[in-house]
Amino acid sequence: MASLDVPSEALAKLSARANEAETRTKAARDKTKAELERDVSAARASSQAQAEKLREKADASKGKISAGWAHVQRTWSEHIAKTRADIESKKTEHGSDKAEKHAEHAERDALFAIEYAYGSIEEAEYAVLEADLARMDADEVSAGAGA
Repeated sequence: MASLDVPSEALAKLSARANEAETRTKAARDKTKAELERDVSAARASSQAQAEKLREKADASKGKISAGWAHVQRTWSEHIAKTRADIESKKTEHGSDKAEKHAEHAERDALFAIEYAYGSIEEAEYAVLEADLARMDADEVSAGAGA
């Protein structure tokens, strides 16, 4: 991959998606419960589709990406499945105390997910810059070998 624009374009796409998420979550405050339930369902489906796409890409990229990324993808998928199962089990609990605890837990999970995403963006920036440096090194070696 010789083009340095591809990672930059991917980061721009990530930035745009983060802005969409911010807009949607702000708009959630003004929605009815039924509208928000539909949004939650759509977000879950989108998240699951993205996770599946990532799994497929990790499988197809074995030997082309660091083995650590395949491990991260696997453990991320396992984490998401467990978290979703926990959420579903808490939805069946009744009573105002349990509902309040569920809401607080969900809010803390949301904030942690955002922090995790922030850390992922930091790592993505590092990876892009490291890839740019590796490409420059490879070009220098290639130019030196041809001289």
